[in-house]
Amino acid sequence: MPIVTIQVTDEGVSHEQKAELIKRSTDMLSQVLNKDPQTTFVLIEEIALENWGVAGITAKQFRQLQQNQ
Repeated sequence: MPIVTIQVTDEGVSHEQKAELIKRSTDMLSQVLNKDPQTTFVLIEEIALENWGVAGITAKQFRQLQQNQ
């Protein structure tokens, strides 16, 4: 019973995109590891930019710095 957790920033991932992530993740585990899709779980966690860090600062700050360069 595999569980896949996908973490993304909360920047408007659509329902269609989430469905595609779930489908492709399930298909991959079925094809690569021969796992039963009926017992494969995919979790999508949306993380606020201020709760995601990169290079010692929040992702929100990091992106602002990138835009100013």
